[in-house]
Amino acid sequence: MSTLSTLIVGGRATGAIYAIVAIGFALLWQASQTINFAQGEFVMLPAFFALIAMGMGAPYWLAALVTIVVSVVLLGAMFKLMLVDPMIKHGVLPMAIATMALAIFIKESVKDFYSAEAYPFPSLVPDKTISILDASLSLQHIGIFVTAIGSIVALTLLLERTSIGRQMQATAQNPTVARLLGIPVQRMILLTFVINAILVSIASLLVTPIYLAKFSSGETLGLAAFIAAIIGGFNQLRGAIIGGFLLGIVDNLAAAYISTQYRSAVPLFILIVVILFRPHGIAGRKEERTV
Repeated sequence: MSTLSTLIVGGRATGAIYAIVAIGFALLWQASQTINFAQGEFVMLPAFFALIAMGMGAPYWLAALVTIVVSVVLLGAMFKLMLVDPMIKHGVLPMAIATMALAIFIKESVKDFYSAEAYPFPSLVPDKTISILDASLSLQHIGIFVTAIGSIVALTLLLERTSIGRQMQATAQNPTVARLLGIPVQRMILLTFVINAILVSIASLLVTPIYLAKFSSGETLGLAAFIAAIIGGFNQLRGAIIGGFLLGIVDNLAAAYISTQYRSAVPLFILIVVILFRPHGIAGRKEERTV
């Protein structure tokens, strides 16, 4: 029972990271019909921003702040203005191919600049273990879970309790009507990309101390978050959250009780089952589009 509790807590921490990144997928899709296949690399890159800042003598808290600001500019505003805006007018498929190319460019650039080695990364929470009811719990996993949940709650409050959040939701639901109501649609879409940049920065700062900073670290995380978004429902934020936590817990349990060799196959199996019986996801809604 103690082992099971430990695995579930660790799975919740992993699932919280998946949920944050999956929310980014859902936000960009709802706001601009963009599927960002470079999302995993967007999680990997901020860690290197922080390493550069700390290498220049900045303390961890300042490096984290610089990381978020740089990510907002590069992975939020510039990504939207320089890649998404020119490509999205050509359709979803060219946009998807462009983000795939961006993912390769980012990965290879980091590899050339920093080499292929993995670099240690400081953690906000001490890497210690505590015992609660005969279960060994990692403070790092607890810290990741709490921080991630706090980020999700803050985003939810922003979307549901503020005027800006309601304007963002109106833009996502029907941009044409939103324009008629006087909502600055393009500004709301840009804000969505900025929020995604903040989310991937937080995810990077949380997950890199465990998996180290490496040019290829975004591949697995990006794929897992993409699958989580589909499982939960690509057009619903709560679906991304459900999919992320479900995938994180199942992934941890599969590694312990099935096999580490087949661990990566479990999310794909869940994805196939969900697509067969509920194509729009666990919490998703059906969409009808004019072709």
